[in-house]
Amino acid sequence: MTFTKLGALALSTALVSSAAFADGHIDRTGWPESFTLGTASQGGTYFAYGSGWANLVADELGISGGAEVTGGPMQNMALVHTGEAQFGMTTMGPASDSIAGNNPIAPGLQMTGACAMFPMYQTPFYITALASSGIESVSDIPEGALMGFGPAGSTADTYFPRMMESLGASFERRNGGFNDMGSQLQDGLLDVWGVAGGIPTPAISQLEASTEITIIEMTEEERASILENFPVTPFDMPADTYEALDADSPAVSMWNFAIANCELPDSFVYSVVDVIMADNERMVNIHRAATATLPENWDTNNGVMMWHPGAAQWFTENAGAEIPADQIFGG
Repeated sequence: MTFTKLGALALSTALVSSAAFADGHIDRTGWPESFTLGTASQGGTYFAYGSGWANLVADELGISGGAEVTGGPMQNMALVHTGEAQFGMTTMGPASDSIAGNNPIAPGLQMTGACAMFPMYQTPFYITALASSGIESVSDIPEGALMGFGPAGSTADTYFPRMMESLGASFERRNGGFNDMGSQLQDGLLDVWGVAGGIPTPAISQLEASTEITIIEMTEEERASILENFPVTPFDMPADTYEALDADSPAVSMWNFAIANCELPDSFVYSVVDVIMADNERMVNIHRAATATLPENWDTNNGVMMWHPGAAQWFTENAGAEIPADQIFGG
């Protein structure tokens, strides 16, 4: 459960603009001197989105902190549960598996020390290939195709192979970071790439800038089958996501949530949530996926994770959330 530190930690004494802290009298009892945020590999949405909000929080709250490269949602659940990272990012499927003791990093360990903090965005599952491959549908994927699924243990790697097998695809599985997957696809070392990430995914946007790609759509029958057998919801990827799309593309998705170690001080987590949720425009400027980082999406946790008390307080006070006491850590 090691991870690599990237960049200098941001540090600022800027006063926050939020009304909750305008008087400067926030209670900082027990706050850590610094924080780390577990994201995923470079080139993916987690890293871009997470680096942005970590720097924003550090600046607004005047605390040292920054983002870390990790293996993604499963590892983030483990890091936050143990307290090796104060914050992380996960999807609902890996969160549910981790809490149930089915995280491959520590099988049997129920990772109940990671609490829900705020909703981020939906992660669509979709498939891409070079346009020159001629692959335009799931049924076109040749037997034994080299198929990438992102970092080992990521959301895509956990669920996408099983989805593809359920649709009858036969492939050889490959793993790697988002930038690595893009390079391998461009160099002909992969035939197809099963992507799960907030859109637009930076590595795919970069790939599309240098070559033509195809977004391989599921048929309605294929999507219905996936919806019936996996913990996902329907999603239509907007046509303006990538140049390769000329219409909305049918897909499936999982919601992403920011998570916090459950033992962090309530006032600290409340303050972090306030920085992120009080001004959506700042988050959208960090990454377009943040258009869904809205207070009204608090209920997409849907009882999967216990809420951190500080986060529950913020959504109760500012979003009209009705969170039962038995869904709040320590409640």
